[in-house]
Amino acid sequence: MPAPETTEPAPPINWGAELRGLALMLLAVLGFHSFIAKPFYIPSESMMPNLLVGDRLVVSKYPYGWSWVSASFHLLPRGDWRLLPRTPEYGDIVIAVPPGRDEDYIKRVVALPGDRIALVNGQIVLNGKPVPQAVEPPIDLPVDANARCEDYIYPGARQMTPGGAVCQLPVYRETLPNGATYLVIDHQNQRLDTMAELTVPAGHVFLMGDNRDESADSREEAWRGGLDGPVPLADVGGRAEFITFSLDGTTGWNPASWYKSLRAGRAWTTLRPAIAKRGGQRP
Repeated sequence: MPAPETTEPAPPINWGAELRGLALMLLAVLGFHSFIAKPFYIPSESMMPNLLVGDRLVVSKYPYGWSWVSASFHLLPRGDWRLLPRTPEYGDIVIAVPPGRDEDYIKRVVALPGDRIALVNGQIVLNGKPVPQAVEPPIDLPVDANARCEDYIYPGARQMTPGGAVCQLPVYRETLPNGATYLVIDHQNQRLDTMAELTVPAGHVFLMGDNRDESADSREEAWRGGLDGPVPLADVGGRAEFITFSLDGTTGWNPASWYKSLRAGRAWTTLRPAIAKRGGQRP
């Protein structure tokens, strides 16, 4: 009779090797996010109309060099050191960490080291010259769960159209000295519309949100949640490149359900500013 078949016992799991593999994978992800690029989520309306709540985008980490803020989860202590430092350009959308806080803000570079900047009735005055603001037709932003267009923030802006509710807001096309141009929202008169002239120190940039009346940025004091003036370049963690996808807020935490709430037309939108076109100026 043939001998009965025998099966060899499965080798024991090498938990040490498994944990080492997991640790190496996590280090690789952290390294990529710290040195190359990382995903970013837009939680506020401060960069409307160019960025909406629910947008997901990619931030590159290398354009301005690396500093303490480059590390994922801000694992490194604050400092003023920089590796391979470079200066942003006018109009770049950047990630910055405000003083005394451990969170990322996303704003636009509107003044560079050595620039003199002031604001008069909502218009930037750069090195003594008003930055052009061309009047554009009001923009209609869709109203959804992530963009509710509350009347106490945007009085009278919510309008009904054949396609549904929209948030109709006044916009201007702002153009910086290098030709970088983009839309800004300025829907009311408020205290941050006017600022005395200051000089941006070496190694700093002045940052503002595109939604000028709803942004805590370099115009705002730290105790009010702002960036407290010009931002050290060591606190700038990268440049926003493009939108990967955008959600309207009607689905929850489960990614399998997100396809139901995708906003059309936002995926792969570049976040680099366009080149200026001539137009009428803001009165």
